[in-house]
Amino acid sequence: MHTSRPDREFHFTDDNFATIKKLIYERAGINLAETKRDMVYSRLSRRLRANNLRTFQQYLELLNDPDSHEQQEFVNSLTTNLTSFFRESHHFDILKEYFTEHKNKKSFRIWCCAASTGEEPYSIAMAAIEHFGTYNPPVEIFASDLDTKVLEKAQRGVYSFERVERLSDQRLKSFFFRGKGDNSGLVKVKSELQDLVYFFNLNLLSESWPFDQQFDIIFCRNVMIYFDKPTQYKVLKKFLPHLREDGLLFAGHSESFPHASDLFKLRKHTVYVKAHKMS
Repeated sequence: MHTSRPDREFHFTDDNFATIKKLIYERAGINLAETKRDMVYSRLSRRLRANNLRTFQQYLELLNDPDSHEQQEFVNSLTTNLTSFFRESHHFDILKEYFTEHKNKKSFRIWCCAASTGEEPYSIAMAAIEHFGTYNPPVEIFASDLDTKVLEKAQRGVYSFERVERLSDQRLKSFFFRGKGDNSGLVKVKSELQDLVYFFNLNLLSESWPFDQQFDIIFCRNVMIYFDKPTQYKVLKKFLPHLREDGLLFAGHSESFPHASDLFKLRKHTVYVKAHKMS
């Protein structure tokens, strides 16, 4: 049993935390552990201040107001966005191998369903440009995220130099402009890269998704770790009709789906294929 700490600005009770856990699970599938209690307090306290509220109970009442725009801010606040360019780099080698194995395809459609601030979909675009040797490779990249604020940053394509300093000099030269003057210390992805990526807001738990097309590749990395197994299974099952029969599903390095072996089977290195061909 936890009680609200007297040194805190806002009273934060067990019931408050339980209600927040329930709401974020229902709206985003995020399964909050008890260890995230302080993180929840810290992030949502900012929302109380922004709305000039004095208690968490008032904030929860605001979330229940159908006319309030706070629901998206609530989800944005509790979404974790850890990412980097060419994270888990072996996946991009496997992506290039897939391009080679299917060289007779006229075009490739790729969905990055946790785009965050854009590093992952832009890395996919860079890998495609490098493989095909042109700034106009035969790829379409769809990049979605639950958090609207990180999508805005992704669409701008502006990053601090620290975010790209591990990239090779060749990649920096080929894909980024360095800021000067007031923009010193910043880089911007080149328009050729931005033109390959279409960003949009999407909740993977929505009853329906705003497209019916199939993808050759789905990147869903480091998303499932926030879901419990029933939610993972539900999302994986929804992927099936959207992935081509010869398509690949990329997962994060700490994710595995033995509970969904009827849906997907491991190919190699956290890359999955459909367990069965669909009729």
